[in-house]
Amino acid sequence: MPRILAATLFAVALSANAGEWSEPAVVTHQDDVVVHYRARVDGPYLVVKVALEPTWHTFTMDNERRAKERLAGKMSLGIDQQTEIKVSGGLKLAGPWLQPAPKDFSKPDLRWFSYGYEKEAIFAAKVEGAAPAQLNIRGQASTETTCKNINLTLDVPAATPGGKAELDTAKLVQVK
Repeated sequence: MPRILAATLFAVALSANAGEWSEPAVVTHQDDVVVHYRARVDGPYLVVKVALEPTWHTFTMDNERRAKERLAGKMSLGIDQQTEIKVSGGLKLAGPWLQPAPKDFSKPDLRWFSYGYEKEAIFAAKVEGAAPAQLNIRGQASTETTCKNINLTLDVPAATPGGKAELDTAKLVQVK
């Protein structure tokens, strides 16, 4: 019995360092849902979770840099819009953005280089201050035939950064 009580207290202590998730911001194309965004403070991090519907994908925060590196000065028909997250209100960035290692969506024969995520992605950065805060998220979600521009505002619920995060940042890479 003491082990169960200790495990329960530990779980409660961990969850005390994680703020509540925001209400989801839903992006649609025609009448279909494309992607959901949610955010919260988790330990010292601001975490933005992206959930994509089947057949849709979105792009890294450094997609433009990655594409230009691969183009090596050559021209391209275009570059998919990268994910941008601007923070305002009670939180300020205190470290670089982190993102998962991306999937390569490139079509080299067309000189089209693009990097991103299917199903889900998590973007995180250390923050200071105190929520509530607002995020302006811009980007693009695409299928093989359709692109949807994203420009939304997401309200981060009240929370103070600090403590241990539930997020495993070892699975993320720094945005360049």
